[in-house]
Amino acid sequence: MPVSAVTSFFRRSSTRLLLLLFIAGVVIATGCRQKKHPGDAPLARVGSNYLYVNDLKGLIPKNATPHDSLLFCQSYINKWVHTQLLLQQAEKNLPEEKLNFKKRLEEYRNSLIIYQYETEYVLQHMDTVVTEKEINDYYNSHLKDFQLKENIVKVIYAIIDRKREDAPQLEKIFRGMFRLPDSILLDSLENYGPVMAQNFSTDTNNWIPFNQLLKVIPIETYNQSIYLKNHRIIHLKDQERLYFVKFVNFKIKDEISPEELEARFIREIILNKRKTEMIRQLRTEIFKHALKQKDFEIY
Repeated sequence: MPVSAVTSFFRRSSTRLLLLLFIAGVVIATGCRQKKHPGDAPLARVGSNYLYVNDLKGLIPKNATPHDSLLFCQSYINKWVHTQLLLQQAEKNLPEEKLNFKKRLEEYRNSLIIYQYETEYVLQHMDTVVTEKEINDYYNSHLKDFQLKENIVKVIYAIIDRKREDAPQLEKIFRGMFRLPDSILLDSLENYGPVMAQNFSTDTNNWIPFNQLLKVIPIETYNQSIYLKNHRIIHLKDQERLYFVKFVNFKIKDEISPEELEARFIREIILNKRKTEMIRQLRTEIFKHALKQKDFEIY
């Protein structure tokens, strides 16, 4: 049957299809073991390949209505016909060497089994604890690998809503607050920030890209490096907000990235090296054991 006629065929055969599926369901449910039963009834044929009622067993969604079941079956059969036609066309036109997948499938299976075994072995035997000394040693011996690709900062900031009635008073308070030593500023902001500020940050443990800060604070500069070197405390304002910023620390692009920023990345490098070495040792031990037991021969 031509592919273009499949849809119209389904319209004409819907009653037959539902009957076949119903009978097949009854037969399967009652555990019939006859050699010939409605489950053997063909639903479609492409060349010498047939799709049978039993091939759809278990595929129809549970609790589907008869109408939905019919639509599902029609869609499945239509897809099956198209797939079989494409396969037959491909088999006719591809050269023999392009159709021989046996060796490639075997190699893929072998690789998959080995990978699964090695992965399980590593999960069960590898020490995943990485000490600070290991991280520090790696960092100091690979400093050239940790050049910054952008400017980074540690920063404290607060943003005040200018529409507040007490905005002028708050501006004076925060101007004085941001001149305080870092430790006192942090304590003050932790206490008063939730009440007075629209938004604020006291996170001085983590580095952030300077460009990320610019998404929050409207700093305008044509040269970030020079700006950071010449500004420690800044006060900005626009029509809606007041901005107070204190740079606790900064690093300029192409400088060496701080160890604390690279610690997680270094840890992954160390663990990957351990994994690679453990797999290498495992393969070597397996080979040595087999050699000792004479489990293989090379002719």
